[in-house]
Amino acid sequence: MSSTPSRRTVLRGLTVTGAAVTGFDPGARSWAATTADADLEAVTELARVPRLDGTLVTDDLALAAAADDYGHIVHRRPSAVLRPGSVRDVVAMVRFCNDHCLPVAPRGQGHAPFGQAQVAGGLVIETATLADIGPLGPGSTTVTVGAGARWSAVARATLAHGLTPPVFTDYLELSVGGTLSVGGLGGQAHRYGAQVDNVTELRVVTGAGELVRCSPSRRADLFHAVLAGLGQCAVVVEATLRLVPAPETVRRYQLTYDDLAVFLDDQRLLVQDGRFDYVEGQVHADAAGAFGVYVLEAVAYGPPVGPAPDDTALLRGLRHDPASAESTDQTYYDFLDRLAPVVAAMKAAGIWTYAHPWLNLMLPGTSAAALGARILGGLTPADVGPGAVILFYPLRGDRLTTPLLRSSDDAVSYLFDVLSAAPPDDTVAVDRLLAANRCAYEATAAAGGTHYPVGSIPFTPADWRTHFGPAWPGLESAKRTYDPQGILVPGQGIFG
Repeated sequence: MSSTPSRRTVLRGLTVTGAAVTGFDPGARSWAATTADADLEAVTELARVPRLDGTLVTDDLALAAAADDYGHIVHRRPSAVLRPGSVRDVVAMVRFCNDHCLPVAPRGQGHAPFGQAQVAGGLVIETATLADIGPLGPGSTTVTVGAGARWSAVARATLAHGLTPPVFTDYLELSVGGTLSVGGLGGQAHRYGAQVDNVTELRVVTGAGELVRCSPSRRADLFHAVLAGLGQCAVVVEATLRLVPAPETVRRYQLTYDDLAVFLDDQRLLVQDGRFDYVEGQVHADAAGAFGVYVLEAVAYGPPVGPAPDDTALLRGLRHDPASAESTDQTYYDFLDRLAPVVAAMKAAGIWTYAHPWLNLMLPGTSAAALGARILGGLTPADVGPGAVILFYPLRGDRLTTPLLRSSDDAVSYLFDVLSAAPPDDTVAVDRLLAANRCAYEATAAAGGTHYPVGSIPFTPADWRTHFGPAWPGLESAKRTYDPQGILVPGQGIFG
C-alpha cells in the first residue's frame, strides 16, 4: 500500500457510501467526502485532511463501535475514527484536530468501563495497528513496543528469550498504551511497582501534534505527566519497558480464610517479607450469600529465577485454613494467561456484553479492614451480578513511584475492586451500582484513600483535583504546556 495516495483518494478512509474523506467543515463541524475530481474543486474552502498511510473512517458501524466500551454504560459518538498506518498518521491527525479544536481520544482494546476513551463529535484513534514489538536478544534489559501491542503478545515475544516484563495486569488482552495511561497493577506490584514504574522511555504525540521522546532524564515533566496521566497531555505511540529474567514454572497457592482482618494481615506480612513473587486475593460469597470467604492467592517463581518452591517455608506463620489450602504447578505463561478460559466462558454465556459499573478503590492499610467490611456488608451476589469478581490485595507504597498513580499515605494500601455486571438494559441496577460506587468512594476518601481510575465512579473536576493532590499542579502545568487547546481525552472529565 502506497503511503502517498493520489489526489482523488487523498485518504483511504471510506464513508459508508464509499466516498473518500477529504476535508473538514469547521462551521458545520463535519467531515466532507467526495468521489470525483470535479467534486474536489468544490471543497477547496474546507480544511483539507492530511494524507495518511492508514484510514480515516466515518461509517456508522465504526462510529457506533467507538461510542461503546466494555462498560456499555456511556455512549459518546465521535465524528471519525482513525486507524493509523504509522505514527506519522497520529501526528498529522492530532495536529489537524488541534488546529480545529476537535477533541481526540486514543482507544486500545476498548476495555474502559465508563466512557473514558470516548469522545463526542471528535476523533477516536484506534491504536491496535501500532503493535510492533522490537527485536530482543538474551542480554536485553528492555523492549520497545507499540502502544497498541497487547500484553499477551509482549509476554510471548519476551519469553522466547527467557525474559519478561516484571508486572502484568490479571487480564493480558489489554493494550500497553491503555494500561500505562492508568497505572497497570497486578500481583507482582508489591515487589516491582506498577507497570508505569517499569517504563524507561516513551514516544508520544502531544496535544499540539508534536512527536516527542521522553524519559526520566529527557522531558521529564512530560514523561511523568503521561504515565498514569489518563491521556491528558499526549497520546502514547511507543513505550520502552524494563525486562527481568523469567521463570519457566511457578507454584500457585490458594489459601482460604474466614476472618477479613486476619486475611489482610497475612497479605501484608507476605508483601513486606517478600517471600512470594505475586500476592493477590479474592472475596467470595458463603453459603448464606454473604461475602465472607477470603482467598489469598500467592505465587512463587521457580527456576531459573528462583529455587524450587518449599511449601513449608513459604506457608510458615500464615493463619489460613490448612484443610482448604490448594497448590498448583504450571508454566509461567499459563499462569499469566489464567483468565483466558474464564473470559471465554463469560463470552459464551453472554456476560461479556453486560454493563460493568466497576468499583476500584485504593484503601489505606490502617482502615482497609473496616472499609472493606462496610462495603462488603452491603453487597449480595444479586447486587454484583453474574461473573462478578471482588479483588482485595496489598500494594507497598515505596514501590509505587509514579507521581500520578495515587494511593493512600499508608505504607501499605489495598486495592479493592468490585467488578460487577448487570444486564445493559437494566438501567435501574446500573444506576444503583453507580450510586453505591460513589458512596464507597466518599467513605474511602474520608479515610485517606482514593480510587484506581479504571472504574465507574461519577467524578467532578474538583474530585480529580482532590484525587491527584500534591501531583495536581504538575499535571495542570503539563496540560497547559502540551495540550494548550485542551483537546485530549475529554471523557475523563478532569479539566471540565
